[in-house]
Formats: sequence, structure tokens, C-alpha cells
Amino acid sequence: MRVLGIESSCDETGIAIYDDELGILSHQLYSQVKLHADYGGVVPELASRDHVRKTLPLIQAALAEAACAPQQIDGIAYTAGPGLVGALLVGATIGRSLAMAWGKPAVAVHHMEGHLLAPMLEEQVPAFPFIALLVSGGHTLLVQVDGIGRYQILGESIDDAAGEAFDKTAKLLGLDYPGGAALARLAEQGTPGRFVFPRPMTDRPGLDFSFSGLKTFAANTIRSEGQDEQTRADIAHAFQSAVVDTLAIKCKRALKQTGLKRLVIAGGVSANRQLRQQLQQMMQELKGEVFYPRPEYCTDNGAMIAYAGLQRLKAGQTVGLAIEVQPRWSLEALPPV
Repeated sequence: MRVLGIESSCDETGIAIYDDELGILSHQLYSQVKLHADYGGVVPELASRDHVRKTLPLIQAALAEAACAPQQIDGIAYTAGPGLVGALLVGATIGRSLAMAWGKPAVAVHHMEGHLLAPMLEEQVPAFPFIALLVSGGHTLLVQVDGIGRYQILGESIDDAAGEAFDKTAKLLGLDYPGGAALARLAEQGTPGRFVFPRPMTDRPGLDFSFSGLKTFAANTIRSEGQDEQTRADIAHAFQSAVVDTLAIKCKRALKQTGLKRLVIAGGVSANRQLRQQLQQMMQELKGEVFYPRPEYCTDNGAMIAYAGLQRLKAGQTVGLAIEVQPRWSLEALPPV
């Protein structure tokens, strides 16, 4: 089976074609970073309009890259949520319309399920069951994964997600949008131990996350300590270490609670080098395994949507002619495959 995947949940337009025998045949991605940089964050209306401009040309480019005609596509998968409603509607409308025009089945894909299954695009894939840490700009989730569509949320962020906290703290440090990756680079120049930030909600039982207080702690430190270059680097280092430690502590707690030995990390923040190194070391100590996608499949992309959609299409799950999106959509609501 060969599936065209369309991702348009936020500020990146991702198109890919995935074949269940040959793997990824094409992968096209357009980022709107420059469009939103002047505003310091994503402007939903501008994001939607840019998806309108970019989606069809990227689909044409993906078909050409794969040397694939529409007749050779067996199904179309598009992100239907969670995300920005206008951006979701662009991808859903185009995806559903193409499916009708080409006489192909269509399937609505959960954005976070796409991230969760992104490690399946690699050569070494995790076997079920496993614990998944999903860390992106809008979500921080710990999920027990017993199979595709068999998800139990063990913990989630009660306020800012880890990615949001990274971006907001980067802005406080005067870094350009999006600031998460820039903060990570700045942290590499920091002095370990000069500042010690709290590890929020690790001193109590449970697996939920809270990063808004950590962001406030960073803001107060920036105001009190000044903004010389080394101080900014030291604050970035302390902030990143606090986030990474917090995520690692909660992952270890989830693994102990469930008795599982496999951990998946996915989402934009999963590309963070310190997070990968620390979780890798932790899993070695626990005599377990950790899996993650390559960096280009950590951020929003069409390949993960095509893969997730293919699994559901093969199970006979399709959508009707109605074009529906869900800006808020729980992973636990998905049917099993």
C-alpha cells in the first residue's frame, strides 16, 4: 500500500509518500518560521493562508520526487487534530478533496499519534508495549503504548508544555523565534552549577508535568543577574538541565510503575541532544532500550502522518465525505488497530 500524507497542524507544511514495502518515497517540508518570526510566535491566520499557498505545490513536488502518478496512490492521510483549526482545515479539505477526485480512501490522523509512531520509520523499531514520552511545542505526554490505538495517558503537562517553556525562556533571553533550538545551542556554552533551577513536581508522586513555574524562575533569574553573554549561557544551561532532569525523572517513574523496559521519545523537543544523551544513559542503567526518530522526523512532517495513516487504512479505517477536524483530541479516544 502507498499513502500520501499531509501535515498542516501548525506552522509547517509537510507532505510525504510512504510505501509499506519500499518505505519513504518522498518527503517535502516547508517551514513558516520566517513568516512568524517578526511576531515572536505563530499567528494562526497567517499560518492558515500559507498552508493554502504551499500544500498543493508540495504535493506536486512529492509526486514528482517519488516518480508516482495519482493512480499509484492507494490512500490519503491528513492531520485532523490536535492543532490550529484553520491550519487543520486546509490540510483536511485538500486531502479529502483529492481522495474524492482520485477515487481513493482517506483517513484522518491524530497529530500526536504520528509523532508517537515516527520511530517506526527507522531501521530499528520498538516492539509493543512501551512507554512514549511525547514532547513538542504544544504537548508533553507520557503514554503507555500497548499497540496502535491502544494508549493510556499516564501523565501530561498541566500548563506550559516543555517546548513552550523552551521557546518562552529563549524569548526572555533575547533569542530569535523559535528559540528552543537556539537556547539549546546557547546552553552548550554555559557553566554547569552556577545556577540551579528547580525540578518541578518531582518531589511529589504522579507523572504530570508543570513548566510554567520554571519559566517564571528563569525570568526572575534573568532580571536579577543581568544579561551579559556568559550569564545568559549559564541561565540557558541551568534551565535546560532542569527540564531534561524533570523529563528523565518522570520517564524513570513511569517505567518503574509499569514494569516496561522500552522507551520511545518523539516530538520536536526529542531532537534535544542533552535529552537524548541523558535518557540513553538512564536506559542503559535500567538495562532497557530507548528509541527515537532521526531529527527531520522529530518536528512536524508528512512522513509520520503517512505512516500512521497507512496503518489505519490497512485496518479498514476510513472517513466519509464530511470534512471534520478536532483542535482538541485525546489519544485515548482513538480506536485500536
